[in-house]
Amino acid sequence: MSRFRKADKADSLAGFRTEKTEPTVPYGLLKAARKSGQLNLSGRGLTEVPQNVYRLNVDTPEEAQQNVSFGASDRWWEQTDLTKLLLSSNLLTQLSDDIRLLSGLTTLDLHDNQLSSLPSAVGELQELQQLRLGHNKLTSLPVEVCTLNNLRSLTVQQNLLEILPEELGQLRNLTELDLSNNHLKSLPPGLGGLTCLQKLNLSDNKLSCLPDCLAQLKNVKILDCSRNQLADIPASLSEMLALEQLYLRHNKLRLFPQLPAPALKDLYVGNNQIEQLETEQLSCLAAISLLELRDNKIKSLPDQMTLLSTLTRLDLTNNDITTLPASLSLLPSLKVLLLEGNPLRGIRRDLLTKGTNELLKYLRGRIKEEPERPDEGNTAMTLPSQASVNVHTIKTLKLLAYSEKQADVIPDELFDAAVDQSVTTVNFCKNQLTSIPARLVEFSSSLSDINLGFNKLTCCSPDICKLLQLIHIDLRNNQLCDLPPDMKNLTKLRSIILSYNRFKSFPEVLYQISSLEIVLLGNNQVGEVDPSRLMKLMHLSTLDLSNNDLLNIPPELGLCSSLRCLSLEGNPFRTPRAAIVAKGTDAVLEYLRSRIPT
Repeated sequence: MSRFRKADKADSLAGFRTEKTEPTVPYGLLKAARKSGQLNLSGRGLTEVPQNVYRLNVDTPEEAQQNVSFGASDRWWEQTDLTKLLLSSNLLTQLSDDIRLLSGLTTLDLHDNQLSSLPSAVGELQELQQLRLGHNKLTSLPVEVCTLNNLRSLTVQQNLLEILPEELGQLRNLTELDLSNNHLKSLPPGLGGLTCLQKLNLSDNKLSCLPDCLAQLKNVKILDCSRNQLADIPASLSEMLALEQLYLRHNKLRLFPQLPAPALKDLYVGNNQIEQLETEQLSCLAAISLLELRDNKIKSLPDQMTLLSTLTRLDLTNNDITTLPASLSLLPSLKVLLLEGNPLRGIRRDLLTKGTNELLKYLRGRIKEEPERPDEGNTAMTLPSQASVNVHTIKTLKLLAYSEKQADVIPDELFDAAVDQSVTTVNFCKNQLTSIPARLVEFSSSLSDINLGFNKLTCCSPDICKLLQLIHIDLRNNQLCDLPPDMKNLTKLRSIILSYNRFKSFPEVLYQISSLEIVLLGNNQVGEVDPSRLMKLMHLSTLDLSNNDLLNIPPELGLCSSLRCLSLEGNPFRTPRAAIVAKGTDAVLEYLRSRIPT
């Protein structure tokens, strides 16, 4: 009977009740973290951080209670403190004060959660170098964050911040600060104290002006102020002596900013209300390479555009320009000129669609030619083949042009006419060339730009490796599948266009040309790329790998911090998803970084 009485006291609903259990982390992960000092709990649906994670450094591990082993892999007493904790892409709404127990952390990743605040205990993580807080619901930053003296990177993008603590300027070692996509209306004057800062992102806020304290940021190379409410840019910004890239897109600028920043290479002022450009404003841009002025209200360009001698790309799309100054064609480095959406007069629509080279060629033709002085040694006879040689173009523009002739060889008369002329540009595109003309080596001391696009080249002659002054090479629309190894000697090469060829892998030699800024490899058959070697191309800003055969994108590609434009569409990979690729380069790189295994 006693058996039945015990049964009566049993809870008959026990099987239907759910007890609240603390979220757990697989013991194997914790054990591995004690050895490596790194713990990755990203994307596990956690609503709170398990207590045994906070206590990882202080609690004695289970194996210490079970046995004492002297095996090299089980020396629990030799465990290391946790230095890297990744908690991104979970459902965390708060962080416990117990975070202070992980005092050895150098990296804390909390991005993509639902945090509305941070505990003041974060200030006790004095070893912290990287703090990722993006994509949360933070309305403020605790002042204690400003005491993290070793912090190098602070990312707080996509939150609800309206103000920043004045003490933020105390983060003397900070090199990267991302405050984009918040509700900031002003910046604290103390921000000027971030003297080591190299990258500052203020885009997608509500800033109506920029404080003069930014002038104190002497080491900032990249400043992004896009999508704010800026009506003008303070002249003090020109004191940012290291500034190379400035983004001012989607603001309320009516005047072109006059910024004599000596290192400024890329200036983006598209989608504003700028109506005119003045010569004085342009003369400040001594090192400018890329100038974006699209979607403004510009009506004309100054005749003195030749002041922009370093300009390679000019975007004037969707303005009110009716005429172009012929001097535009004399810009020695200009490679891309975009004019779609302007009410241009006197320029046929089909000419605009033929590309930059043809447009510049047309503008050069409008320059009034000076009569040639007869050379005393000339004979009265002119050979028929010489009649097609434009000696004026060669002498004045240092341009050797023979394009759209459908020729399989370049006539010797053309080279003969250019002897001793220090030719800088060669345009042999749209012919039937099967090899690179051997006589190009005659201009090895001066030639900086060569266009051999739209030919039938099956291999790239080693002779091209002797043109040591080359800066730009255009080999698009050929039949190339490899490049000669000695191209590594082209130490000045900044851009190479290899679109529409037959490359099955990223050309090996390109990994060795550290000066490269632009690599266009779209519409080939490239199956893989090595991100660890790409990272060594410190100047690489544009990489086009669209429409290739990439089955997967290595997450480490996200560490190529110099990239500003990465094109991956049209490849058969599954991740990142098309929706992420469509968001642009920054979103893709951030996604890839979040996928890097620890």
